Amino acid sequence: MGLIKKIITRTAAKDEKLDPNVAKNLISKAKNNGWRETSPGDEKSLAGAVFARYQAELKTLNAVDFDDLLLLAVKVLSEHADVRDRWHRRFRYLMVDEFQDTNRLQLELVTMLAKPSVDQPGHRPNVAVVGDDDQSIYGWRGAEVSNILEFEAHFPDPVVVKLEQNYRSTNAILNTANHLIKNNPRRRPKKLWSSAGDGDKVRIVGMSDDRQEAEFITNEISQRAVTEGASHEDFAILFRMNAQSRLIETNLRQLNIPYRIIGGKSFFDRREVKDLLAYANCLVNTEDDVSLLRIINTPARGISSTTVENATEFSARNKCSVFDALRNEEFRSTLMKRTVESIDRFTELLDGFETKLNTPLSDHAAVLRELIKETGYMEDLRRTCKTPEEALSRETNLVEMMKSFEVYQGRSTEGLRGFLDEMSLRQEREDDDDDAKGSGVTLITLHAAKGLEYPHVYLIGLEEGLIPHDRSKLEGTVDEERRLLYVGITRARRTLALTWCRNRIKYGSAMPCMASSFIKELPPEWIDHRNATQILSAPVSEAAAKSKFGALRAAVERAAG
Repeated sequence: MGLIKKIITRTAAKDEKLDPNVAKNLISKAKNNGWRETSPGDEKSLAGAVFARYQAELKTLNAVDFDDLLLLAVKVLSEHADVRDRWHRRFRYLMVDEFQDTNRLQLELVTMLAKPSVDQPGHRPNVAVVGDDDQSIYGWRGAEVSNILEFEAHFPDPVVVKLEQNYRSTNAILNTANHLIKNNPRRRPKKLWSSAGDGDKVRIVGMSDDRQEAEFITNEISQRAVTEGASHEDFAILFRMNAQSRLIETNLRQLNIPYRIIGGKSFFDRREVKDLLAYANCLVNTEDDVSLLRIINTPARGISSTTVENATEFSARNKCSVFDALRNEEFRSTLMKRTVESIDRFTELLDGFETKLNTPLSDHAAVLRELIKETGYMEDLRRTCKTPEEALSRETNLVEMMKSFEVYQGRSTEGLRGFLDEMSLRQEREDDDDDAKGSGVTLITLHAAKGLEYPHVYLIGLEEGLIPHDRSKLEGTVDEERRLLYVGITRARRTLALTWCRNRIKYGSAMPCMASSFIKELPPEWIDHRNATQILSAPVSEAAAKSKFGALRAAVERAAG
């Protein structure tokens, strides 16, 4: 990745941008399609030029990457019959797991290792593959489901063993998955079943918007932990895109429910969120050195890293804050006039907004918003993003963080200091109690969830444009989207809830949504359609109230010990 970044920097024109991760994936996909070099026409594009230069750099360094290991192995075996026959004799039996995730090059490698270069009397390729075509969800990174669907074309007359008994899920969950996936025209017929019984029906819960979705799910998890005695580790929330986790995380924090992120970064660990909180901390307390050092040159203000380092050392020697060091005449006398002017603009900025914040009846959210605008932070953030999509995502995160503060301000009189204290306390609890042990509710992307299982699953955002993704309709990959949902459904062991929203916040604005077309493909006899607003407004029956009270008392007694 480091080499690709350097090549992009050297190759790209002033107005050209290419995400190193995108470039890496394009190069990997190209190599797994058997391409060693780019054509002259390809080199006119930035991606093609980066690919060509990357290959040249690897050759100069006498190095290969992981994809080259496959490519070169196939090249050696195809061009040197004696080598191919030697390795064929060495490996009499081959087994490949997760065969549905293999690409064309990997299939070619297996074929060469299994078949000699010349006919041998009585020879039969001893190849065993294990896989499920219904779980082929990595087409975007080169996997070809045709490898398992057309296995007989490469290895004639194989023995096919179907493992249809499922030891994970209830029949309600499995029948829902079976009914969905049979809509894929190209697949190997199979029907999962379980001896664990039918279990609860799969719930499909309609939400007014994603805020209600987050509140509903987190409140229900909190209640079920009490009424059912379930641990937080029993619950998982699955989503298509990392951006969907933000509201879930916020609500889990408000309820003091521990959680862990798998396959993505926590919303509160993202750069722009940390920057915003650092600015807020400096308004409340300029002696917060950690926050001050984070924003002192964000955006760049003409205060060099050497000046910052010297100020930090001065503050340590004189037992004062970095902010006080920046205003200390002894320290300032060591600096150039231009640097002093830059420092003055920065300290005056913080002083001025601190005064605004402490003015009676001031709107703290408005003050913070004005500070961010005055610093030009948003414009600087956009400039540092590699793609317009990244810029929109990061800007949306800032907007959503400000909305969280406004919601807090509406329910509390503690202002910005109270909001930051609440955030800090939650973070400390998570760091001390949960992160080290990896405990709590699991938040995970659908792709990362493959191979895992949880007693209780909430699969959110079952809407057109998310599942199936808009891009799949243009690229003709709706079948893979259906397989992705199938994988998500079959992660659940005991209960499963699928949610969709009529409105969802996108790039800071509420956008209307439609329920996923896949919902119509689910079996009505195994589905319970619900509406979150009706559930939340329904009166609690006397029996349910007694049950919840009894569960709460039992939980208290267990805790007491």
